[in-house]
Amino acid sequence: MQRWRGLEDIPEDWGRSVVTIGSYDGVHRGHQLIIRHAVDRARELGVPSVVVTFDPHPSEVVRPGSHPPLLAPHHRRAELMADLGVDAVLILPFTTEFSKLSPAEFVVKVLVDKLHAKAVVEGPNFRFGHKAAGNVDFLAEQGKTYDFEVEVVDLYVSGTAGGGEPFSSTLTRRLVAEGDVEGAGEILGRPHRVEGVVVRGAQRGRELGFPTANVETLPHTAIPADGVYAGWLHAQGEAMPAAISVGTNPQFDGTERTVEAYAIDRVGLDLYGLHVAVDFLAYVRGQQKFDTLDALLKAMAEDVKRCGELIEAASRH
Repeated sequence: MQRWRGLEDIPEDWGRSVVTIGSYDGVHRGHQLIIRHAVDRARELGVPSVVVTFDPHPSEVVRPGSHPPLLAPHHRRAELMADLGVDAVLILPFTTEFSKLSPAEFVVKVLVDKLHAKAVVEGPNFRFGHKAAGNVDFLAEQGKTYDFEVEVVDLYVSGTAGGGEPFSSTLTRRLVAEGDVEGAGEILGRPHRVEGVVVRGAQRGRELGFPTANVETLPHTAIPADGVYAGWLHAQGEAMPAAISVGTNPQFDGTERTVEAYAIDRVGLDLYGLHVAVDFLAYVRGQQKFDTLDALLKAMAEDVKRCGELIEAASRH
């Protein structure tokens, strides 16, 4: 899959293509419907498929300080899109200048002059251009002028997550923030993932017999609510069952919020300085402060046992 950053990265000899545009944060199951449709349509037409997305999130440029927590960084979104069969991902740097393009200018500059769109596939609520003035009806009108078709795919599927609310990145972020990682996983079609580099912490886990990887998460990461979770620690190409702690470590009067993962039954792991990923499968319990160190150690042992059971059950399914 080709990855381009900015319009100037697109090959000069790029021909017609099928395009879909959006933030696609999380590449959740609703997004997947649209992207798969674009990929299938591109194959029918015998042309490549392109996903156009933005960095930073447009809201941060339009309303500074409003950047939403991110469900997936751009490299992870690109991996997920590649798995869906996408041929190219174009990340457009979203600047103040770019935000001022009218919908008509956006169509010409991006879809016509650079990507030579043969078809554009979007969700029903797609908005674009200055002040989000463009919609799918306007896009369809432009298609008549510039010879591309517009196909609208309903991405708002629903399940049990969020009490049956239609799937969306907003709902997924809310569930993650509430600690409902199982609900978030239903929407995403996979466990919610947090990434970062393993850094040295206070090393109390090592002293207590539960050495953890202290993950310095990427900026704007959507981090689950404080508590203990079952999941996996991905490092050096291996997925290790893990007990994960999110919080400020109140037992030791901590103030900094951290994500720490204990790889169950693994000894001698040295992950310092490595980029790792943590997948959240299920919530186990909230963050607590115990009366004694023995009570904490007993709870940690029970957490690890419970996490192992949940992971084993998930693996069977």
